[in-house]
Amino acid sequence: MGFFGDPRVERFLIADEGEFVVDEVRKHWAAVAGAILEALAAVPVLLLILVLPSQAYWVPLLLALGLVVHASWRIMGARMDRFVITNMRVFRVHGILTQNIATMPLARILDISVHRPLIGRILGYGHFVFESAAQEQGLRDIRFVPKPNERGLTIQRTIQRAGLRGSAQAWREADERRGREAAEAAAAAAAPPTPTVALPSIVPSSSPSSDTAEFPSEDHNTTAEMPWWRSQ
Repeated sequence: MGFFGDPRVERFLIADEGEFVVDEVRKHWAAVAGAILEALAAVPVLLLILVLPSQAYWVPLLLALGLVVHASWRIMGARMDRFVITNMRVFRVHGILTQNIATMPLARILDISVHRPLIGRILGYGHFVFESAAQEQGLRDIRFVPKPNERGLTIQRTIQRAGLRGSAQAWREADERRGREAAEAAAAAAAPPTPTVALPSIVPSSSPSSDTAEFPSEDHNTTAEMPWWRSQ
């Protein structure tokens, strides 16, 4: 059940239209850091029992219990807050007793801004700010997103693919094509270089004269001794 920290987002998918989850984003652990500190604060409160009279023991006990219950409620709320990217839309599910769902088609997303504060860059989280055609309540600010740059690229890639065709078959074909290209690139990088065979150079020899030593050529410019009746 959802009370144990799992909102079961698959219940909200339009299965008969081929919708499937591309990425399910859980909040970064920094989102519950304050709640954890609040729960730890119950320990020094309990230590007040050592200095208070026995008639006032209930005061630190009640305060410690209140801190633990409130911190647990905050942690549960963060675990129940999911941002989901599908091949058709993005939606957010949050709430413990009262569950709220905000959804927006991919076609209505105009711009996505990623804000990473200094502490977020150190710990590895950021915040999404969506600019849409109809500012959806509950979807404009998605806070404490782990690996925000990778998630932002996932959303951009999803929007691009959905513009072509949002079916599962198109996604499989695109993934298979990218896998083949990656495998071909890896095979080309691992293949040994093809050895180059140096062909012997053929020096063109001068064309042998038609006149050889055995058969000297007739010199047509040399005046030969000719009979007198031929020279006239």
